[in-house]
Amino acid sequence: MHNTPGLNQRSKVAITIISLVILICLCTSVFIVELGVLAPALVIAISCGIAMQICFIQEPKMIIWMMIFYIFTFGILGREIGGFPYGTLQEVILLMGWFTVIFTANRYDWKVLNNDCVWLLLIWLGVSVLEIANPAGASPQGWLQEIRAAALYPFLFVPLGFLLLKKNKDLNTFLYLILALSLLASLNGLKQMYIGLSPGEQRFLDEGAANTHLIWGKLRVFSFYSDAGQFGASQAHLALVALILALGPFKWWKRALLLIASMIMIYGMMISGTRGALFALIIGLMLALLLSKKFKVMIVGGLIALSFIGFLKFTNIGNGNYQILRLRSALDTKDASLNVRLVNQKILRDYLQSRPFGGGLGVIGVWGETYNKDKFLSTVQPDSYWVKVWAMYGIVGFILWFCIMMYILGKCCGIVWKTKDHGLRIKTMALTSGYAGILFCSYANEVINTAPSSFVVYISWVLVFISPKIEEELKNQHIRSLKPNR
Repeated sequence: MHNTPGLNQRSKVAITIISLVILICLCTSVFIVELGVLAPALVIAISCGIAMQICFIQEPKMIIWMMIFYIFTFGILGREIGGFPYGTLQEVILLMGWFTVIFTANRYDWKVLNNDCVWLLLIWLGVSVLEIANPAGASPQGWLQEIRAAALYPFLFVPLGFLLLKKNKDLNTFLYLILALSLLASLNGLKQMYIGLSPGEQRFLDEGAANTHLIWGKLRVFSFYSDAGQFGASQAHLALVALILALGPFKWWKRALLLIASMIMIYGMMISGTRGALFALIIGLMLALLLSKKFKVMIVGGLIALSFIGFLKFTNIGNGNYQILRLRSALDTKDASLNVRLVNQKILRDYLQSRPFGGGLGVIGVWGETYNKDKFLSTVQPDSYWVKVWAMYGIVGFILWFCIMMYILGKCCGIVWKTKDHGLRIKTMALTSGYAGILFCSYANEVINTAPSSFVVYISWVLVFISPKIEEELKNQHIRSLKPNR
């Protein structure tokens, strides 16, 4: 019996890397007196990193699943342990992922990257890189921080998805993973609401977050995430995905569990106090009804949605409940918060009229306050990712970004519309509708560029784009199952 060349190569790689780990540990132990406590921490970190790299080489799809798991949960590390910018480990996982696929390049069909989604993201990355030369003179440090989420993450992560994800099993794994992690976040949110905060969560409020997360003495639940806005939007996004899947041709107990999960996540959205998340549900649900191609379902679903909006808009029922009252304020045109946002947008419109390419990346929002305090735009709160893109890239960049987002949405809708397999159609419809909800919810909150929503959207694009190949796989499986056994 002979071993396969691939197995020999993998064994050699594993032995080489393990030997490197041992060598590093020995070298570090020599300097343990000088390094002190840092020495064992360094050994552990390097060992974990190399072990992870071995795992990626042996099973490359773990790159995607590890990233998805991490972006849902790294907030726990930041709050409860601290002392390290855990967000930067997103780049570490991405770089390790690209090292893996380049090191094992012969395993992949690189032609799959020749698609309009990847090309559009490359164009957007190019525009973002050119923004460093924006004549407004924004700080290069702010540009470097902002470009990561604005353009670099999608450009690095989406191609990885196209290279590594191919089968229906991958689609199912992704759905199980994001729904399980979102439900875990819901349960932690309920713990915050009804049991109390952990020491790290309380410290988060004490260090300034209380200004935006304690309204009228009521906690805006944020769970594991960066803030309540991201938690609420993500809960609405994945509640919608679970709700649509619950209507699919699956076993009754799976549909029941999906429906229960959806209701829990909708409650998670409500206790976050994130009013804009309501529109993620409404927009996503409307698109799902349209893509269903069922006239009766569209009418009934539309009437239910309109009735719910009417209940919030034109009645006072439930005002004694803080969550319902806050959700109702999202539809109040006289709401003070809405008027402040409109005033800010008018200020930006006047300022940006003579700046078609905006003020540069990192000039507004958190990075503006940190690196561009001398710029006018740093004094204005965007309160919206649409507004933030407009301020940074100008009207020219905003139109380009919006056209890219709408093109991808339209392409996804076209793919779903043509899908014949009912189960696959429901899954891709759920992902497409979720993306639409997050995109339009980002007019009210900065969510589509923030983990975990951003990375969930990126892989949703990939899985919808490759779904015609998945449908072909399912068709072939069906044909094989019909052939008589010999």
